Amino acid sequence: MGHGGGGHEIGGHKLAHFAGLTFNLDTLYMTWLAMGIVIILAVIATRRLELVPRGWQNFLEMAVTALLDQIENTMGPKGKKLAPLIITLFLFLVVANELGLIPGLTSPTNDINTTLGLALMVIVLVHILGVIERGPVRYFKHFFEPFIPFVIINIIEELAKPITLSFRLFGNILAGEILLIILGMLVPYVIPTAWLAFSVFVGVVQAFIFTMLSMSYLSNSLKDEHH
Repeated sequence: MGHGGGGHEIGGHKLAHFAGLTFNLDTLYMTWLAMGIVIILAVIATRRLELVPRGWQNFLEMAVTALLDQIENTMGPKGKKLAPLIITLFLFLVVANELGLIPGLTSPTNDINTTLGLALMVIVLVHILGVIERGPVRYFKHFFEPFIPFVIINIIEELAKPITLSFRLFGNILAGEILLIILGMLVPYVIPTAWLAFSVFVGVVQAFIFTMLSMSYLSNSLKDEHH
């Protein structure tokens, strides 16, 4: 296994080559770290459940309750079966987006491979659910509606979904980290600290936007085409 450069320049990555494939090691490490943090937070919040929640239990219950309400409003009753996936996706994105704000760490979401992988997961699930809910014939038939030539437009739309979904998150997170580094070099202390606080907010908002768009795409597969 060979190691390459990257990682020290903005937008660069530590590379490893194996079996003809190239891996961004820092992205992998930070992804595993984000997953570990989410699991630890969930364990801490559920280890000693109390009737009157407090601490992490209270925070996570508020977040989960808000997401469940949003899932029901956006996706309807059928969306409840996807609640574990949606909630886990949101929590992972929040943690992943904020990791880059910690000195010495980077956000796995500042790598297009991560955001595109998440977006493709969502879009593939959209089509799988569509086939399950409507059947293969009825589902693929809707790509040719209202007229057969519209299949070209519908296919382009489906191809654009993972691209726009992934690049929106990737661009915002990477740009925020770059600006934080530049401000730290040009005007230390006050302005970077203010931007750091704003970046925390941006990280949560971007996680919410990605999750909401994912829910919107998934809801189309769960809806009855006659409604």
